[in-house]
Amino acid sequence: MNAAYIVGTFDVAELAFLLFFGFFVALVFYLNKESRREGYPLEDEETGKVHPGSLFDGDKKSFQLPHGRGTYVPEDVARDDINVAGVQSFKSAGAPWVPTGDAMKDGMGPAAFANRSKYPDLTFDGRPRIVPIAQSHELIVSPNDPQLIGWPVMAADKQMVGKVSDIWVDQAEHLIRYLEVETTTGKKVLAPMMVAVVHGNSLIDAMLPIIEEKPKFVEIDAITAAQFEDAPMLETAGIITRYEEDRVQAYFGGGYMYATPERSEAWI
Repeated sequence: MNAAYIVGTFDVAELAFLLFFGFFVALVFYLNKESRREGYPLEDEETGKVHPGSLFDGDKKSFQLPHGRGTYVPEDVARDDINVAGVQSFKSAGAPWVPTGDAMKDGMGPAAFANRSKYPDLTFDGRPRIVPIAQSHELIVSPNDPQLIGWPVMAADKQMVGKVSDIWVDQAEHLIRYLEVETTTGKKVLAPMMVAVVHGNSLIDAMLPIIEEKPKFVEIDAITAAQFEDAPMLETAGIITRYEEDRVQAYFGGGYMYATPERSEAWI
């Protein structure tokens, strides 16, 4: 029985307990440090004062980017501008912000966007992921589906804004991401496919061809016809960067709240 003791009254059970306790304390400190590797030190939203970090703040987090693009360190990237075009509805840290200008162009609320990297998203083998369908890797629209190119486009205010001039596809997911709309003024903008509704080519129309043929057009109810002129444009033809994707998605998404005065009002 005395063989269970290591030194004096210090036995194996006590050693196991102390080892577990030491491991658990070290684990708490390790996890606390890892949780502070990005986004620290904290700042006060109103004064901008930086709160001092703790003794257990972690090192900067870094990511090795694919296709030889180097290393990405979040803290080394230029920060988003916190001077937004809006005012708080009342004096409180959590008070909502009320836009003071054009909320869709200023990136307020649902129209907010992030300053993502200004290079295109890539496929696994390094090709641009989202491209016009003619530049894709043998992607086509099924012959049984509407081809859409050349179809007129209706905006939220029921005005015809232009026509579909191209289709942008995702080569990784094999689906349509954007419709390129050429407005009546000749401007070409990308509209997310998720905000588009195709009219005049439904399953019922195909099953009942005796019914009078309905007008074929694409409805984009996110924004009005005039707001198409202010939609973000691509810097380089045929290429959309991650930053431009965020801008386009935010602009059209914000339209569901800010495109018309009625949309920003309460329903009840």
